[in-house]
Amino acid sequence: MTFSLFFAAIVMLGAGLEPGDNAVDFTLRNVDGSTVSLSDYSDQKGVIVVFTCNPCPFAKAYEQRIIQLHHKFGPEGYPVVAINPNDDQVSPEDTFDKMKARSAERDFPFPYLKDETQEVYKAYGATRTPHIYLLENRNGKFKVAYVGAIDDNAMDATAVTARYLENAIGALMAGNAPDPATTKAVGCTIKTRD
Repeated sequence: MTFSLFFAAIVMLGAGLEPGDNAVDFTLRNVDGSTVSLSDYSDQKGVIVVFTCNPCPFAKAYEQRIIQLHHKFGPEGYPVVAINPNDDQVSPEDTFDKMKARSAERDFPFPYLKDETQEVYKAYGATRTPHIYLLENRNGKFKVAYVGAIDDNAMDATAVTARYLENAIGALMAGNAPDPATTKAVGCTIKTRD
């Protein structure tokens, strides 16, 4: 089965990656002009993959928390990799140039990648921005450990009572499975021409 047919099959089934599944590798263009692959992180304990975008109010509300998560957990072996899945013809605020400007303006300390073919978000099953996939490196292969929301209050960081992603990372660091392993991602729908 070819790469594109594999993704088409996933989309037709309406399935996405779930905890325990093998993560799908990707190679995407970063705002600095380089390319970044999931396999580049093989020396890390895991990766926090965040599907996000520029204009969504939920994505904007979470930007500072995502930066903080990277600063807190990157040194522990769980860096953030942000991916913009939106079609920029449908969402003009998500052009590559505007992604570069947003990354510079917010001083993102992590890669901000463009899913230009929209195959990566479909393979993962992301539906919202932001949508989190916490990956765990198990003997050189990334497995999905947690899928869903960052926490329980998108619009008010001071009112958060459940830090789903932080708790999931803490569980992995303690050698346990995250509980819950899935939550409902809250945010804007991903913009696509399909």
